[in-house]
Amino acid sequence: MEKTDVLIIGAGPIGIELAASLKRRGVEYVHIEAGQIGGTIDWYAPNTKFFSSSDRIAIAGIPLNNVAQTKATKEEYLTYLRSVVQQLRLKVRTYQLVDSIDRAADGSFTVSLVSSEHAVGGPREAKRNKEARRLEPIKAAKVVLAIGDMHLPQLLGVPGEKLPHVSHYLEDPHKYFGKRVLIVGGKNSAVEAAIRLYRVGCDVTLSYRGPELDESRVKYWLLPELKGLFKRDLIHFLPRSRLLEITPEEAVLDVVGENKRIVADFVLLLTGYAQDSSLFEAVGVELEGEGKKPHYRRRTMETNVPGLFVAGTAAAGTQIGGVKEFIETSHIHVARIAAALCGEDAPSDPVIPAEYQLES
Repeated sequence: MEKTDVLIIGAGPIGIELAASLKRRGVEYVHIEAGQIGGTIDWYAPNTKFFSSSDRIAIAGIPLNNVAQTKATKEEYLTYLRSVVQQLRLKVRTYQLVDSIDRAADGSFTVSLVSSEHAVGGPREAKRNKEARRLEPIKAAKVVLAIGDMHLPQLLGVPGEKLPHVSHYLEDPHKYFGKRVLIVGGKNSAVEAAIRLYRVGCDVTLSYRGPELDESRVKYWLLPELKGLFKRDLIHFLPRSRLLEITPEEAVLDVVGENKRIVADFVLLLTGYAQDSSLFEAVGVELEGEGKKPHYRRRTMETNVPGLFVAGTAAAGTQIGGVKEFIETSHIHVARIAAALCGEDAPSDPVIPAEYQLES
């Protein structure tokens, strides 16, 4: 069985940044990822732009630049992550999925692994191979879970939710050209999908349960265009509406107490995502509140299980009522964990400007 001082699970931006920090400090570690690096970002719709400016999502002291000097797209950020791994010569074992974590009497962890074809979460998760090949387990003195928080879609539980033309993920907008699309949701993913599908020539209807969209939860550069499209009914907006049923030809909604039937070629249920907390639960991490936020010591990021740390958006559990952890709020996690592992004093907290305390 292979042994290491630290095992990092998850190779999103914060997992990669932690690996870079440990390598610079000479800490022995192994880094694994269930899919390719940046696995969650990889299933974003093509050309999705980050809310955050490039300087705030840059990692490991390496600047993130693009030709247009604008907010990075998904593709640009994945290119950037690859370049960080290459420049710093970081070793990430990709396509290795954690099957279980067991804590021994001496405080060490035995992590069982299986082969994987993709990252945890995203549209392929429901079809994951349940008969994967077993890999050599790893014994680690310390474990860091940097596994993210967007593993499973928030299901609505309505009849027809599993029909083939229904999805919880926006694919390449070209797929929907010339079609009638119903989008359910009212935050960034739903709003951005509505605008992008309108731009490529779709007949778009946006259903939202509230009386109006919460503008603080929408990327500010989308709001003027969105309001104009609503005003001219170029995107059909149904506030105070609730999806009741989906059939192969149409969707049935309760709109202010009355049933309304909408013909839809595609239905996108963009109502948010939940964290798979099974790894935390299996190893005995205390989970707090409806979102099952893992309990941890803020100054070190160590959970109630000694030697088990949490980093990045994984520290937030399922983010309910607004996004509180994203890339730029998580850089400090790296500094805290590295200091704790090396016996150093915890770093001071950074100040995050209010305008950046929104969804990435």
